[in-house]
Amino acid sequence: MARKKKEVRSEEQKIDLSNVVGLEGSTVEQPISETLEINYMPYAMSVIVSRAIPEIDGFKPSHRKLLYTMYKMGLLKGKLTKSANIVGQTMQLNPHGDAAIYETMVRLARSNETLLHPFVASKGNFGKVYSRDMAYAASRYTEAKLEPLCEELFRDIDSDTVDMVDNYDATMKEPSLLPTTFPNVLVSANQGIAVGMASNICSFNLREICETTIALMNNPDHDILETLPGPDFSTGAELLFDEAATRDIYNTGRGSFKLRAKWRYEKKENVIEIYEIPYSTTSEVIIDKVSELIKSGKIKEINDMRDESDRNGLKLAIEIKRGIEPEKLMQKLFRLTPLQDSFSCNFNILIAGMPRVMGVGEILEEWTAWRTECVRRRIFFQISKKEERLHLLRGLERILLDIDKAIKIIRETELESEVIPNLMIGFGIDEVQANYVAEIRLRNINKEYILKQTKAIDALEEEIADLKDILGSRRRLKNVIISELKEVAEKYGQPRKTEIIYNAEQAGTEEEEDDIPDYPVTLFVSKQGYLKKITQQSLRMSGEQKFKEGDSLAFSRETTNKAEILVFTDQYQCYKSRLSDFEDGKASLLGDYLPQKLGMDTGENVVCVILAGDYKGFVLFFFENGKAAKVPLSAYETKTNRRRLTGAYSEKSPLKGIMALDKDEQVVIYATDGRALVFSSALLLPKTTRNTIGVSAMSLKKKSAVERVALLEGSGISNPSRYRCRAIPAAGALLKEEDSSEKQITFEDM
Repeated sequence: MARKKKEVRSEEQKIDLSNVVGLEGSTVEQPISETLEINYMPYAMSVIVSRAIPEIDGFKPSHRKLLYTMYKMGLLKGKLTKSANIVGQTMQLNPHGDAAIYETMVRLARSNETLLHPFVASKGNFGKVYSRDMAYAASRYTEAKLEPLCEELFRDIDSDTVDMVDNYDATMKEPSLLPTTFPNVLVSANQGIAVGMASNICSFNLREICETTIALMNNPDHDILETLPGPDFSTGAELLFDEAATRDIYNTGRGSFKLRAKWRYEKKENVIEIYEIPYSTTSEVIIDKVSELIKSGKIKEINDMRDESDRNGLKLAIEIKRGIEPEKLMQKLFRLTPLQDSFSCNFNILIAGMPRVMGVGEILEEWTAWRTECVRRRIFFQISKKEERLHLLRGLERILLDIDKAIKIIRETELESEVIPNLMIGFGIDEVQANYVAEIRLRNINKEYILKQTKAIDALEEEIADLKDILGSRRRLKNVIISELKEVAEKYGQPRKTEIIYNAEQAGTEEEEDDIPDYPVTLFVSKQGYLKKITQQSLRMSGEQKFKEGDSLAFSRETTNKAEILVFTDQYQCYKSRLSDFEDGKASLLGDYLPQKLGMDTGENVVCVILAGDYKGFVLFFFENGKAAKVPLSAYETKTNRRRLTGAYSEKSPLKGIMALDKDEQVVIYATDGRALVFSSALLLPKTTRNTIGVSAMSLKKKSAVERVALLEGSGISNPSRYRCRAIPAAGALLKEEDSSEKQITFEDM
């Protein structure tokens, strides 16, 4: 009985929901599924394809229509005009209200600071992306024009590079895409919510994106993390680097980046000033959260917090109580407030009208393919125009054979309509050429004028042949795109705004109080991996240092008990520890065996021990294949007392030397064939990843390899200019006897 009632109810529900009133007032029955398919699905697809999801050029239709309208208004090189004027003109392409169009313009404006590279130069109050309550002025009060960067959006748009389609009422034409000369889809931050799906794309540094695209075009197996360390946001702040999470986002297009505010402490006022916040939050949200924590008693260290933002930018002032450590308070605020926040990524992009979630490499591959087609179409257009011109000039060249005959034909033709046919018959030219000849002014029907015009024939033929060669050569097409990318990077590239913090594993956690005593010690490390930490008093009373048979001293340094050391091994790992973890030793003892003390894997041996200090400076790695890598020492910094880092350096080639430097120095590389190379470590650019393969430093001949490395100072080389180079890679020079007579400082001695 219950089942029967349920069936009747569902049937009634079906009829009630699907009743549609006809034109004459009659009722027509229609299944709900059919209603959804006919009425709702077109709407859903329209939102996905024509509104919320960006395409490969990096724009949604609303952005594209606005920018194209401004371009047609001459605002790329013209003066500023009222925003209301631009909004009104845009309505010819975008059938939405003026408020929606103006809001789109606000987001693209420079003074709003939403985009890393804005497209609209603005004058007036356009609000701020980091403020929820700062309203932008009405369109009648503000002015705008296009930024110079927009030249790269519209370059060759009139050369048939993209399809032109009808606007909503078929009275105008508009581009289906903008032929951007750089991967704007990853340079401009974009967010959209469609029906059943969404898109959230973070912004990356323009220069880094161009370099990554070039690297991938030259080598599809290029490690993206080498040239693209992470996103770059218009609001700056700090990016807490997590290599595994970053690689996952680069591969899948999904994941999240952790961002943290930048702050400074003003000791005189006892105030913490926050001047950059995560892109995903606002100053009002942060203040509201801090106020909530103060009221609930979870934060008692703050007297007051206020927003002191002005024309110079964002500034949140936190007035703290006396005796409070700013660092500890900020770590607490990072954990409890949006001062540390996450940016969720969802790289959903329309490709050929279909939404696809892609990783960075796949997006750049799609962009390269699309850009290649744009360049092909541009070259086809140029060839067509040049061939048309060449065709006309060849007709003119025929006239040159007998100018008098041409004049006679025109003069003796009674009817105007017969001039063209008579010229065609008289010189064997077609109608287009005859029309061109007939339109020449009387004063130009002379040998000198015609010769000047026809001189361009050879040049045109060469240009056409060259353009056709580009079309037929994948290498030349690729070089055209690469040259454009380099030009854009050089012209519009800017330094990163978002600083990358490499100790992301423990970032944002509150440091525990450390009661470990600190006092001067001397560190001794042997070649076989024994470590001794000896106090100053014990060192004065001790005699000769004792080592295991066959072992000897690798290095010794004066430091403190709280100092941190980095132990690199032959298994591409790095172990971090404090000297306080080791017992104070004596000269008469062997010391602690590092592989056993640090819990190394079986067969793992110590390669080098480095005093980390304050993690300033960098580490140089030299490999047997002639490559060298420069990694910031901060890449090995963690908040934990002891930690093992895998992938500490590249395993692609055997390691031949490690150096930890506070500043750039002159370095010597020795090869097995007797050559030496001297160069400055400043020639090596720092790499973001620890296991980078580096760059070529020494050009090696066949069957030769890097033997050892040393600092120039103390290397024994008396004439360094013989071996020095200004750029790398370089081959160096054969080592003279007088430069190798003194004892060298080898890798094993370090």
